[in-house]
Amino acid sequence: MDEMTRLRELRATVPLPDRGRLAPGRALLLAAAGTEQRRRTGRTRRRLVLVAVAAAVTAVAVTVSVLVGGHTGRKVEPAAPVDLRGLSAAQLLERAARVVAAEPGDTVPTAKQWIYTKSVQESEDARKDSATRKLYVSESWIRYDGSAMADRMPMQKQLQVTPMHLENGGEGDDRSPRELYRFVATLPADGDRTLAAIRAAHAIGDIKGETKTQRAYREISVLLGADVLPSKGLAGLYLALATLPGGSVTDHLVENAAGRRVIAVSYETSDPGPQGSDGRMWDQWLLDPQTYRVVGTRMVTGDTLATAKAVGGNSTITKAVVTKAGQTG
Repeated sequence: MDEMTRLRELRATVPLPDRGRLAPGRALLLAAAGTEQRRRTGRTRRRLVLVAVAAAVTAVAVTVSVLVGGHTGRKVEPAAPVDLRGLSAAQLLERAARVVAAEPGDTVPTAKQWIYTKSVQESEDARKDSATRKLYVSESWIRYDGSAMADRMPMQKQLQVTPMHLENGGEGDDRSPRELYRFVATLPADGDRTLAAIRAAHAIGDIKGETKTQRAYREISVLLGADVLPSKGLAGLYLALATLPGGSVTDHLVENAAGRRVIAVSYETSDPGPQGSDGRMWDQWLLDPQTYRVVGTRMVTGDTLATAKAVGGNSTITKAVVTKAGQTG
């Protein structure tokens, strides 16, 4: 049985396949084929990977280099004081849209360039009698045209490159970073119009019984998880998300898996949580308090959002456009 066949079996129950975003967890899934876990991808509604790994990472750098508006090497300074008290999700997202829309012109990758991502993924035992937190660092690359992906297992030097065919429907409803970028670039900086454009595209599969709001949230989630996003298109996505009910903002900065202080915007989901979890479930979008770009996602569960605990997450340490797989900046 070849590697990609095994990968398809592992993700057979996932309603929204999108292999282009599987890179951060792909090698771990193959190495631990018997371990059931929820896959975190930017183009699925869950956007989180719950993993079990042998070694816990005990320290992560707080200062990181991120790709902002297509530019590499920009250093993120320590979070400035941000007053989040009393802000609704719509107000926060409208603020975020203004900030990202004002960014300088985007630098678009070329077809042969690769997007490098170094991230920290975490899982937490959801049982009431345990709060064991596990972290690991993963490195992944995906070519902008979607023709290949690469990843490196934690603490290993070997790079594994896998040919892909993400464009023009070559992998079902999976899309390349270039296809996603081009679509998002067409979106207007207006919430209702952006939502209408996303619904008209109908680019992801249907789920029986979901409401129009649930589907819209799922569509937006997929696009927010793209490897590279144009500034004005991202502003449109934030404004579209702001039109949906059910969001809330934590009234203080929280710490993500990479040790950064970030803004948490939460949306309750109807999905069942990981095995052993109780209560309600929320997606949390983690935004940098200066750039208002997404720098992580996580899943939290509990009786209330105030008492909910993280059961999985993924936070970006570094993101950059490079000339070949294996390069890090």
